[in-house]
Amino acid sequence: MDIPVDADRLRADIEANAAFGDVDADEGRGRTVLCGSDANRRARERFVDGLEDAGLDVTIDAVGNIAGTWTPDSADPDADPVAAGSHLDSVPEGGIFDGPLGAYAALEAVRAMQDAGVDPARPVEVVSFTEEEGQRFADGLLGSSVAVGERSAEEALALTDDEGTTLESALDGIGFRGEGVLDASEWDAWYELHVEQDTTLERAGVPVGVVTTITGITHCEVEIEGEANHAGATSMGERTDALAAAAEFVLDVESAANDVVGASSESAVGTVGSLTVSPNATNVVPGRVEAGVDVRDVEYGSMETIVAAARDSLDRLERERGVEADLSRPFDLTPTPMSDRLRAAAHDAGEAAGIDTVDLHSGAAHDTMYVADVTDAALLFAPSRGGISHNSREWTDWDDCAAATRVMAGAMADVATE
Repeated sequence: MDIPVDADRLRADIEANAAFGDVDADEGRGRTVLCGSDANRRARERFVDGLEDAGLDVTIDAVGNIAGTWTPDSADPDADPVAAGSHLDSVPEGGIFDGPLGAYAALEAVRAMQDAGVDPARPVEVVSFTEEEGQRFADGLLGSSVAVGERSAEEALALTDDEGTTLESALDGIGFRGEGVLDASEWDAWYELHVEQDTTLERAGVPVGVVTTITGITHCEVEIEGEANHAGATSMGERTDALAAAAEFVLDVESAANDVVGASSESAVGTVGSLTVSPNATNVVPGRVEAGVDVRDVEYGSMETIVAAARDSLDRLERERGVEADLSRPFDLTPTPMSDRLRAAAHDAGEAAGIDTVDLHSGAAHDTMYVADVTDAALLFAPSRGGISHNSREWTDWDDCAAATRVMAGAMADVATE
């Protein structure tokens, strides 16, 4: 189904939202909107106003997830809804599209269906999840984790920020701690539109991506114990340098990821993204290093291969360098395939609208990862200029925003009228 959208209305929504938490930027347009902040309150209030102006019934759950439901006369109010949305929070000094594009595209899809006289057989729901970015209270995907039962509302509300403020207190402070829990398992379908955060679409000259699989993610915590000693008085042959061993480990992880890319999976990546060196003094041989490792791919076997290589590297360093090393794996998400039914509807909507679509995978996590565990889910991408995201220079052309929203609206209309 082809459902034209109001591109100017969508742009006005995103630009108005960009004013909340706006930051000075040398280039582009940035914002900082942390969960529970005043900027978050204003963004939430404007979004709720938009839902209500479109005639949606708004609810706010215990962890601040916002849902607006459109139930026209044609819809069976007891039928499972078709839902869509994203998030309104940001990373510090992030861009204006990451999250708000998906939230306001979902609202625009409903308004476009209303303007086009679509008569859905089931309700349509527009959602903004709490703290997708994980910058204050959790590692990310907080609201969606509660909505799918991965974590209880009580556990989420007890989470604290660096200053000891609880999520419960922060939501109370901005007037967005509601009641009950949004239940994603009750949805018939879920769509999320997001900026790509890569250059696949830009290089292909295609305005809409239909995600096949969201990457799996493993985080490993590595500890390498050597011996701190005087940098001047300790000869090179008498050292047990934890940082020198860590340097080899970093290169081993990079090499393992490159080997997997060359042999079996081009989408595999492995990154040592953090190092904490102790005692971290110029004139002291480093005695201890803590490292954070991020491994991702759409094939879980590839992830396992890279993690196994990381363990092998540490075993070798213990033998050859005399350090003691340990690797733990506290975070592990398997790759998440998207719904064939909903992906087909998106491609069909693109064809009906004369908008090119292409299949691709997602290398970043999104709320859709969790939602796909409990119902059919689909993730759509709009192009990111230069692949830049989480940065004030993040940019998606307004025509591409509208094209991707039009495809999502058409797909949602098809699924909601089945």
